[in-house]
Amino acid sequence: MDSRNVSSETLRNKCAACFRQFNRMEHLLEHMRISYHSVHEPMCGICKKHCRSFESLREHLIGPLPKQECRNIFSIRGCKFCLSIFDSYSSCMIHQERCQLSNLNAGLSARMSNLGLRDNLTIDNGYTIGHQVVALACKMVGGGSDGTLDLCGRVCLIDENENIIFHTYVKPPIPVTNYRHESTGIRPEYLRDAMPLKLVQSKIQNFLCNGEPMWKIRPKGGKARILVGHGLDHDLDRLQLEYPAVMIRDTAKYPPLMKTSKLSNSLKYLTQAYLGYEIQTGLQDPYEDCVATMRLYMRMRSQRHTVEIYPLASDPQNRNNFASWRQAELERMSPEEMLAISRSDYYCWCLDS
Repeated sequence: MDSRNVSSETLRNKCAACFRQFNRMEHLLEHMRISYHSVHEPMCGICKKHCRSFESLREHLIGPLPKQECRNIFSIRGCKFCLSIFDSYSSCMIHQERCQLSNLNAGLSARMSNLGLRDNLTIDNGYTIGHQVVALACKMVGGGSDGTLDLCGRVCLIDENENIIFHTYVKPPIPVTNYRHESTGIRPEYLRDAMPLKLVQSKIQNFLCNGEPMWKIRPKGGKARILVGHGLDHDLDRLQLEYPAVMIRDTAKYPPLMKTSKLSNSLKYLTQAYLGYEIQTGLQDPYEDCVATMRLYMRMRSQRHTVEIYPLASDPQNRNNFASWRQAELERMSPEEMLAISRSDYYCWCLDS
């Protein structure tokens, strides 16, 4: 077979998103069925390769085996925090100074928050336009005979502007056997007359639902608040609190922020890598964690992607995009046409904008 024909056929069987090459068109088609490539994936600003996560994109640009051309350009015109590419070195440096955030305000506010508890939980009866966003974080003390059972000893909620809405010590329902003072700063006297867990749970639940029945909460057009956090499954479990998954934005489970192995990154790592500052270096304050998760959420939400009427692969309108009964039709498509009908298998936070 003519080598030019082989090259042309290979090019035709090359994924337009991740650039993987396949020997046969049906293999490319099967790849598209299971990869869920979309406009919402992190993408190299130089070669336009789609990556499953920002960690994968980082490896593509500056990892042990980067694409050399992209690495060379990124080293001059790339932001090491958001991984964007700019027209010049000077414009990149100006951007990067803004992109790298500071922990100064978080540290000061955290110290101030220790001086007194806050309870500004209010129901606004839906007068606010659009979903309000709040971040939640807890600090755990230990229960059980060996002190390893996590019990919520302190909780904090903040708004989008990093203002404290609710901050209190929490009295667990069972005895505390390890206050973990070295990391939490919590002492027995702080919890002796603290707010009982049941009351904390009720207050937070009512605030999040914002006057809307749990069964009625929906992702668009409702009054309930969007909840941001890191490892929220654990925090909500320790608070004995239930909240609909469609209203939760968890930085530990958001695919673009996960490792290439599809495991969660720590909040400490995400803050250092994508916001540019350190957290959890001494006594840990839940306010500091709230600020970090809110900033990560806001950065992910601010991304600008192509608007699609039906952006999710699970939307009924997209369920037949790669149906087996369309095999012959799909095999006649170009890789670019396949990418155009491919949709994301996760909810991109840019859709909250």
